[in-house]
Amino acid sequence: MSKVKDIYHKEFLERLADALHKQSSGFDKERFLSLVYSNDWEQLEFKQRVGRITASMHEALPQPYIQALPIIKRTAPEFEGLPGIVFPDYMAQYGTDDWEESMQALRDVTEFSTSEFAIRSFLLKDLNQTLDQMFLWAEDDNEHVRRLASEGSRPRLPWGQTVPYLKEHPERLLPLLEKLLEDESLYVRRSVANHLNDVTKTHPQLVLDIVEQRKGHNENTDWILRHACRTLLKQGNYQALQLFGYHSSDSLHVHQFTLDQSKISIGDSLSFTFQVSAEADTKLRVEYAIDYVKKNGRKSRKVFQASDTTIKTGEEKSFMRNQSFRNMTTRKHYPGTHTLAIIVNGIEKISQDFDLTAPH
Repeated sequence: MSKVKDIYHKEFLERLADALHKQSSGFDKERFLSLVYSNDWEQLEFKQRVGRITASMHEALPQPYIQALPIIKRTAPEFEGLPGIVFPDYMAQYGTDDWEESMQALRDVTEFSTSEFAIRSFLLKDLNQTLDQMFLWAEDDNEHVRRLASEGSRPRLPWGQTVPYLKEHPERLLPLLEKLLEDESLYVRRSVANHLNDVTKTHPQLVLDIVEQRKGHNENTDWILRHACRTLLKQGNYQALQLFGYHSSDSLHVHQFTLDQSKISIGDSLSFTFQVSAEADTKLRVEYAIDYVKKNGRKSRKVFQASDTTIKTGEEKSFMRNQSFRNMTTRKHYPGTHTLAIIVNGIEKISQDFDLTAPH
């Protein structure tokens, strides 16, 4: 299985060298490739490779930063998607002293890849000035730029440099997000929802107050707010469940909960079935949780959504799910007694243990 760092393969690097040389005849292709591959290239992880490529570009360009910037901007459109983040990374590494020019460059190249990671260097160096710029970007005609305003200021941006102030004071960004709560672009709305979901992990009431004030007035806003509260809903947060209509589960019952095996091996799958019945018409959120045994023998719960629907008085709904216990890069399994629980509208209704053994 290829790793994300492998997007920077030989063909990409040679194409990048050719593209930069085309824009600047003084760009030394051989020196660039020699610098990239020096020493420990194969051992470098993704972000380390980004930094190596950026530094090598800088060394191979004869011009100082401010003169090289137009070359970088002209080359960036040829490299879309994740590999193209080497271009905004160039601004992050070498452009923080040339703030205005770098801001314009980050805005210009973000639609080809994304400047969300690069903007963090500017937030760390000059928070107030950079936030002022991001507030302006939130009103830009380009959806990529509006998304940059939200995504680049996320408190917990994956792969992004940590900006402690954003974690400690998420309320500072609420006026920026307010500009985007009704955005017509799904690309932007996803970012706003992810930003607010980050906030729920440290300041849940801040987000719940927004839901209480804004829910039900705009379809796009409602979509954002629902996705912003996904962590709170998984946690069974009572206020979040109430705000989204998942009321008391006292009238909801789980029957015929059956595991197809009581013992499986790592690498196998576990199938299970159950039924949910209702004494009254109810909005229904059904989840299942697995208490995984960790390497140290302790357990850690992960919640999976099974259904989000409605159920009528006297109705019974049947569910069948299949859960894989194959090792993945994001989850490694360990032998021991695990627990599978059924959760209805935030309340655990029933559970069963099963044994996970070493691979065959």
